[in-house]
Amino acid sequence: MTVGFIYPDHAAESDYPLAATLLNANLVVVHTYGTDLHAVAELRDLGSPAKLAEGVALLRAHRPAAVMFACTSGGFVYGPDGAADQIAGLAAVAGVPASSTSFGFVHALAALGCSRVAVAASYPREIADLFANFLAAHGITIESMGNADIETAAEVGCLTPEQVQALALANDNPNAEALLIPDTAMHTVAHVEALERLLGKPVLTANAVTVWEGLRIADLPRHVNGLGRLFT
Repeated sequence: MTVGFIYPDHAAESDYPLAATLLNANLVVVHTYGTDLHAVAELRDLGSPAKLAEGVALLRAHRPAAVMFACTSGGFVYGPDGAADQIAGLAAVAGVPASSTSFGFVHALAALGCSRVAVAASYPREIADLFANFLAAHGITIESMGNADIETAAEVGCLTPEQVQALALANDNPNAEALLIPDTAMHTVAHVEALERLLGKPVLTANAVTVWEGLRIADLPRHVNGLGRLFT
């Protein structure tokens, strides 16, 4: 079975074929396009019903068993209720189960039994705060949150593994049960296990969480070595 991913623009989509190889899964990524800016209006456009319908149309020939909106900020920017309406609308248009990276974080934390987190966000503070509010609305305690104040996904996609590691180290908190790195524009799938060894706790990164959530809603196997504790 195929899981489809609607990924806005281009940045770190190469994480998906890497995960697919490790999982021996059929993961299909299609792209929609908008303004590459971490700002409320632009992010709401990326997650709008019209943009999601475009993505569903691109996936139709692949006959996916489930569809994911692979953009954390394009979900939580709508708020908890709006993000829920967003994926309900996506499921209705796609005719299959659907979810988003934002809800993937909530479900992944529940699967790991974690409720206290630190957040290492690439976003400007206004956007990072909206992510924190979304998590809090789902009963998750934010022990600390740092943000790198990066304005575009293209810039995030250019971060080196060393820069990602530095972001994680700078924003961990000893009281947090897990560290969250919420931007799907950041290359992280190849580095999750190294980050977990470094911090000694689960590290949930956006693209890994998106893949896990897509497999979960499609009721497909999601246990493999190489993608961190979430997949064990």
